[in-house]
Amino acid sequence: MLSTFKALADPTRLRLMAVLARGEFTVQELTTILDMGQSRVSRHLKILTQAGLLSVKREGTWAYYRLEGNNSFFTDIRALVESKLHQDPSLSHDRDRLLVVLENRRCKSLDFFDRHARQWDELVRDSLPTAAYQSLLLESVPDLQIVLEVGVGTGNLLEGLRCRAQRVIGVDHSPVMLEQARQRVVHAGFSGIELRLGEMRHLPVSNNEVQWAVLNMVLHHAALPQQVFHELARVLGPGGGVTLADLHRHEDEWVRDRMADMWLGFERTELEGWLLAAGFELRSFQLVSGSPAEHSVVLLSAVKKNASAHGAFL
Repeated sequence: MLSTFKALADPTRLRLMAVLARGEFTVQELTTILDMGQSRVSRHLKILTQAGLLSVKREGTWAYYRLEGNNSFFTDIRALVESKLHQDPSLSHDRDRLLVVLENRRCKSLDFFDRHARQWDELVRDSLPTAAYQSLLLESVPDLQIVLEVGVGTGNLLEGLRCRAQRVIGVDHSPVMLEQARQRVVHAGFSGIELRLGEMRHLPVSNNEVQWAVLNMVLHHAALPQQVFHELARVLGPGGGVTLADLHRHEDEWVRDRMADMWLGFERTELEGWLLAAGFELRSFQLVSGSPAEHSVVLLSAVKKNASAHGAFL
């Protein structure tokens, strides 16, 4: 208790806690949000980490600080601390700068996909066991009326999803990607497919509008992956579920530049933690591996436990 209260008894450290309650950020991003020198920010981060309030997630040469330490006492009081920090009007400027950092992440990703949409299928072909995991992904989607694909890309899953659902809604943040998907739909003569422009963390979908959501290799591009699950909980009806395929954790730094990856894959523990926090229950989890040159893929399914767990994340 003493070490926890000492760590929290500083205005700058409380500001850091308020920011990190909303996501994972690097030291450089935190200096921008707090408008403060790096040495000062690093010193306060060290104190919070030593007290067990924070942990550091290594992503290749990058390090992300997260509000997830080994301090059991803080775990007991965390919800109260976060609620007080969220209500503090003096932190509004930090929240504004935090949104700017997230917007910079989003714009970098959008620019990349707009420029590479026409070559996207070729870019991913040699780095993933596509045939193996995509067939398993489609098999895990139940036969339903309405299925949502988040990050539809060039639309290479649309035909398979249309076979599982009477209606498919595809969302992507890149207009150029959506145009590629639209051309695919028109050329193949698919019906029952609607394409919408939108973001993962603010889906252009009404509350409870869909019965199942599919995310195929998009979560590692999300500025705040945990927020995506809260948004999915909003758009899914009672008993709805999600199928997710994404990269298993790796250390290949080159994908940041070549593929505009924000995160170097995910571990089961963090995915399951985000799902639980958003009101989902994990139903299945497996790793799909290919050749030595291909990244392993995480494939999971989860169902929405109740209608009250989701809410505004930011």
